[in-house]
Amino acid sequence: MAERAHRDASPGGRGCFGSAIVNAALAPWAAHPAHSRGRLHEEPRDPLRGAYQLDRERIVHSTAFRRLMYKTQVFINHEGDLFRTRLTHSMEVAQLSRAGARMLGLNEDLCEAIALAHDLGHTPFGHAGQDALHACMAAHGGFEHNLQSLRVVDRLEQRFPRFDGLNLSFETREGILKHCSRARAEAIEAGEPGGVARRFIDGTQPSLEAQLVNLADEIAYNAHDIDDGVRSGLLEVAQLDALSAFGPLRREVLAEHPGLERHERRLLFEVLRRMRTRYVADLVAHTAAALEAAAPAGIEALRKLPALAALPPRCRAESDELKRFLLHALYRHPQVAATTDAAREVVRRLFEAYRAAPQEMPEDFAAAPERERAVADYIAGMTDRFALREFQRLTGEIAFPSALHPGVPR
Repeated sequence: MAERAHRDASPGGRGCFGSAIVNAALAPWAAHPAHSRGRLHEEPRDPLRGAYQLDRERIVHSTAFRRLMYKTQVFINHEGDLFRTRLTHSMEVAQLSRAGARMLGLNEDLCEAIALAHDLGHTPFGHAGQDALHACMAAHGGFEHNLQSLRVVDRLEQRFPRFDGLNLSFETREGILKHCSRARAEAIEAGEPGGVARRFIDGTQPSLEAQLVNLADEIAYNAHDIDDGVRSGLLEVAQLDALSAFGPLRREVLAEHPGLERHERRLLFEVLRRMRTRYVADLVAHTAAALEAAAPAGIEALRKLPALAALPPRCRAESDELKRFLLHALYRHPQVAATTDAAREVVRRLFEAYRAAPQEMPEDFAAAPERERAVADYIAGMTDRFALREFQRLTGEIAFPSALHPGVPR
């Protein structure tokens, strides 16, 4: 059974000056660092930083976080310098999350920690890489990037002398684990009774901060995937005009700024800025109304209620329409599909190569008792360009002939 540490701040949040200020501004149902459920491994309390501030800083300094700079969001790294990566996506989610948290009186540090860590387990090449790795691992427990993110912060980061992982607080880890099947939850629960997977068994909710980040993630990728899609030339603004999330805002901007249609990038940026602002404001207003109606006495009472953070019905319908559009017009565009097919093949063949010759991996992965899981861990941790470099080294082939594969260290 994993050991559970003491609280990260003294009672009432007066263990350090920063915690006292933060706690005074928090709503009753917010996550207070003084009342954290603690960490997997006991550590002395930091005298100057609250639990979630410390989590955020550990995440920012982690190796997995730096690798997000060269991991695909939609477009693979070599396709352009200005497309979003997993790193810039995570930073945009953190910004939206903090804005919403401040309006609702929630813990901004916790929101930012969850947002910055939520994609740490993503494979190279985005969802194409995840799909390929899941297929390779079908007989060995499968692969899911959300679970892998928790695995990264709990086990795979090696930065401390006494334990593996980053030893984050319960509330941050809970927010990272957004989705989990009951079978997988039961397996996690067996090793961590009453831990981060328990809510998937008993039907309770995570903190409101975790709920907020999950929705900020959706708002961020809807907006920035439009931007990247137009920048790539695969989407045209005319296609977007029919969407209820985009068309009315574009017409509103043009009414206020006649002639801006001659400056398409400025026009697009303004529409997307208003889209993000509007959706966060509507999310906050709808959630605040739900909180007022439910009036939870605290975070534990909130966990027993249905999820209270939500987009209002009109925004939910608009967002779902936009996601369907992006699925068919961008994510399944023939040009994107050709690239992702090649990326899946890279991951599949890397998996086969390392499984057959584990000595081609670093020693700690090669010596791991569960070979397939170790191979999955190694591949999932790769950046796009390192995966392409390894593919060329192991196979003698170039997966994307138009790409440059600089000899950079992993």
